[in-house]
Amino acid sequence: MPTHDLAPGTWRKSSYSTGNGGICVEVATVAAGTGIRDSKLGAASPILTFGHGAFDDFLGAVKGGRFGR
Repeated sequence: MPTHDLAPGTWRKSSYSTGNGGICVEVATVAAGTGIRDSKLGAASPILTFGHGAFDDFLGAVKGGRFGR
């Protein structure tokens, strides 16, 4: 995937993040869809990209309890 497809807008961290170095991810809209990265690594983190619509499907599945707890 070309690098410009991963150039993000603004990264957003979960409101559940405690800011104390805990496990957290950040998300941003990228040209290819939605990018997810490790908040502890920031810009150095690899970016996992979901295509348009796939991230919404993923969130719906999480909210619907399809992955258990």
